[in-house]
Amino acid sequence: MSSGGLELPPADGDPGEEAAGGTPPGAVSLARPGEIGAELDWGADAWSEVRTRARRAGRAYIWLNLVEQRLRAVVAAVLRPVYEPVHGEDEWVVAAAGPAGQEWVQRAVAVREVSRRKGYLLDPADDNVLSFLTLPQLRELLVQHWPCFEPYLDDRRELELALDELEVARNVVSRNRALSRTVLAQAERASARLLDILGGGAGIPSADRLPVDAVEDLVGDRYADVVGVHPDRVRLQRQLPVEDLFGSARRLDAVGIGLNLLVQNYSGRRLVRLAEDGCRARLLFLNPASSAVRRRERELGLKKGEMSRSVEMNIMHMRRVRDRLSAPSAFEIRVFDETPRFTAYLVNGDGADGLAVVQPYLRRARGMEAPVLVLRGGARGRSGAPSGEDGLFDTYREEFEGVWADSRPVS
Repeated sequence: MSSGGLELPPADGDPGEEAAGGTPPGAVSLARPGEIGAELDWGADAWSEVRTRARRAGRAYIWLNLVEQRLRAVVAAVLRPVYEPVHGEDEWVVAAAGPAGQEWVQRAVAVREVSRRKGYLLDPADDNVLSFLTLPQLRELLVQHWPCFEPYLDDRRELELALDELEVARNVVSRNRALSRTVLAQAERASARLLDILGGGAGIPSADRLPVDAVEDLVGDRYADVVGVHPDRVRLQRQLPVEDLFGSARRLDAVGIGLNLLVQNYSGRRLVRLAEDGCRARLLFLNPASSAVRRRERELGLKKGEMSRSVEMNIMHMRRVRDRLSAPSAFEIRVFDETPRFTAYLVNGDGADGLAVVQPYLRRARGMEAPVLVLRGGARGRSGAPSGEDGLFDTYREEFEGVWADSRPVS
């Protein structure tokens, strides 16, 4: 052998020589298993890391599954009528693949046959070649026959760019490698864009307010109608800016001490425009002259009258907005005297697209610092939960109506 190669011990070496001198000349010494000192147990940090990886991979898989199902349906709807009448039900995919796709389509046929023999096909709807094509193969069919798809899909470049972005996550998930938060976010954006391009219909995430998340839509019944939890209001507004929360409201019901999220973050001009576009608003402030305000001031260590003046200023600002409206009756302002337990903003509470932001009042924390729940109206019905069970959205809506009934109007 060459001098740079690894020489193995001769087959006819003297066993006695090995026993006497240890490792024979030219042989590689291997440590025994007990001498390695490997630690097989996982600690808390390792388990935390793999759970994080599994959660991210699970989210990505759901998005990939949705895109693949949608793309498969689009390919079948467009190409089946072209090829099936000539080549038959089982061979139309083979014919559509053409000479360039013979290798991968024949591999899909072989996998289907193996699945048939071993009984892996659990659903007769999947007993076809198309169901065994991967996302890149479905993409290849679409690209090869783009003139057939062009009347239905507007922008081929945008479609292919989104598929390119998704391919990174698909490779990571299929090989069970670590999926970073950045790649997961990219995959979710690309999937949402692809579903929109492919005409997925209702339920596809959009730029309006808080989009319906794919995971939420599939497993949302595990968490009632809670679709977001944030440690404070600052982090809420990073994901759900007030413009997205209130911008398309048809109805806005709000209850709290001073309603700062609305009053101090959404301009009066935009509120006027919202009301003139048909939004009906009902705003409930804590009575600034009530004893509950003074108790809250003491809890937070504020100077006497500081909170009551702040609430009065917010009410006056909302009165000025109301006075600028052509129909002031659609913008109602009231005060209540009960002990405030939470602040809540319910947008479109009378419809399936309702969204609510709820914060409890903590003894030593200001409203900006309190944890926030984001609730979606109608989420339980979408996720298949029993229709007789109400979610938290309905609970807070009923609480609002009860406080509203006992409140007094502001002139």
